[in-house]
Amino acid sequence: MDTAQQENTNTSILPMTIIGLLFFIFGFVTWLNGSLMPFLKIICGLNDFQTFFVTFAFYIAYFVMAFPMALVLKKTGYRNGMALGLAIMAVGSLLFIPAAFSAEYWVFLIALFVLATGLTILQTASNPYVVFVGPKESAAMRISIMGIINKAAGVVVPIVFAAIILSGLDSSPEALAKLTEAEIQELSERLVMPYIYMAVALFFLIGLVKFTNLPEIQTEEDEGGEEKGNILQFPQVILGTVALFCYVGVEVIAGDSIGVFGSNLNVPHFASLTSYTMVFMVLGYILGVVGIPRFFSQTQALVGSGIAGCACIVGILLSDPTSSGLSEILFGWTGIATIPNPVLFVALMGMAHALVWPAVWPLALEGLGKYTAQGSALLIMGIVGGAIVPMAFGSIAEGGGDMQSAYLLCLPLYLYILYYALRGHKKRTW
Repeated sequence: MDTAQQENTNTSILPMTIIGLLFFIFGFVTWLNGSLMPFLKIICGLNDFQTFFVTFAFYIAYFVMAFPMALVLKKTGYRNGMALGLAIMAVGSLLFIPAAFSAEYWVFLIALFVLATGLTILQTASNPYVVFVGPKESAAMRISIMGIINKAAGVVVPIVFAAIILSGLDSSPEALAKLTEAEIQELSERLVMPYIYMAVALFFLIGLVKFTNLPEIQTEEDEGGEEKGNILQFPQVILGTVALFCYVGVEVIAGDSIGVFGSNLNVPHFASLTSYTMVFMVLGYILGVVGIPRFFSQTQALVGSGIAGCACIVGILLSDPTSSGLSEILFGWTGIATIPNPVLFVALMGMAHALVWPAVWPLALEGLGKYTAQGSALLIMGIVGGAIVPMAFGSIAEGGGDMQSAYLLCLPLYLYILYYALRGHKKRTW
């Protein structure tokens, strides 16, 4: 390694460490929703469709606030913008205090929207940061490392959340369904402490971001960026935004619906089922870190994700909900609680699509030059898939009375991801 490369590596360590902490916070806040949903269903007396307003309120903020937050970043720079995002998230966390004491669903939804607004500015800043901090050929590998950190939070959060909220309670779906009004209020108030802890952690991170020397990234204003009139003239980023819409939709369904699905099937440990999805996602990210670009390219990883996702949906639709045979074979011997076969395939969706986010970002941002910030904001808007797709899923599940068959909705989304991997990312003109 020559001196210039060594200096570049050394100067990247601190910013990547800070970004890693931010990605952990992304995961902590985002994947808490999967554990929160079945509890709000009980506390607020919701049906399956109403429960998915949790994901709608959270992810719609990305669509509404992406471009405003990009303008904020342009004014403040990355470091001040990140600090502002963390402050907004802290306010959202504190809003859970009146939400929990009132047990009003709309207050919970406002708190979730504010939390996600803060996340929007952090995501808009951090993802291109990871792409441009090193060689573009290994960008998916670096994002995969961030993904491991993000999903590690997703593994830990449901377990910690269930331990705090369910301490001293019979947590079976049947017992929780029989709680009195006073017991439901007490259960709601148990939500206060986790979000106070989160607010404290966020204020600590504000200080870390503000008082460390976090450098600004520099993007190349290449010729492709100069020749175009506006961001809408870059097919690779427009189609990439749709790919991320599809990806976030299936990711949220896999992570957030699994608890409700398990509860409907009377799985005793339904509150921690999101951890199963997150473990498989972490395995998928590890595969990306080890394999990209050494054994397969970012594009090949995306192709594999589309195919594997389709296979998981077929598995969900065709497997027997009364059998846990597959999980007994996979991990029953370890002592980890087994789960019904269709629930296992929902968890396996996490591994199937783990590399979509890391692969799409570098492919979509390639050649944008001075339009990179706008392209990043546009890609962040694709996260609105996490608001719309789960709502459609919840509507189908509630209308048909069968959540298992509702997973068919995910099949065309995985097929589109496969299209983007094979053809969409190569387009440079309409």
